[in-house]
Amino acid sequence: MSEATPLSPPDSFRWPVRVYWEDTDAGGVVYHASYLRFMERARTEWLRAQGIDQSAVKEATGLAFLVREMKIDFLRAALLDDELSVTVEVQERRAASILFAQTISRADGTELIRAQVRVACVDIRRMRPAQIPAGMIPGLPPHK
Repeated sequence: MSEATPLSPPDSFRWPVRVYWEDTDAGGVVYHASYLRFMERARTEWLRAQGIDQSAVKEATGLAFLVREMKIDFLRAALLDDELSVTVEVQERRAASILFAQTISRADGTELIRAQVRVACVDIRRMRPAQIPAGMIPGLPPHK
């Protein structure tokens, strides 16, 4: 088992999300799988903010990030038309994975979702874990 590199807590990256009908059940309550999409979008935008174009990385290296594991606490429900904020924070970095802490909150600050998401760097051609290249993500310390 590889050792993790703990990271000092950076400022949270925030991504705004509005709840639409397609995100809800018949009662206007956000369907649980919609939260997964909201968190995925925020992680993707976090990568973009780091200057990472995932399509270009995949094309150049054959590498992609796939969700390896996820722990989610559903604290409160979001509703149709809610304005939400999805946060992304890197908690640790391993040779071939990154652990993110994510939250989803209403605009008034009410926390709805608390999650930990581990993404693995994978060689898409072989569908095997691969080491995250040094310097691939600016600000992400090298694995020790």
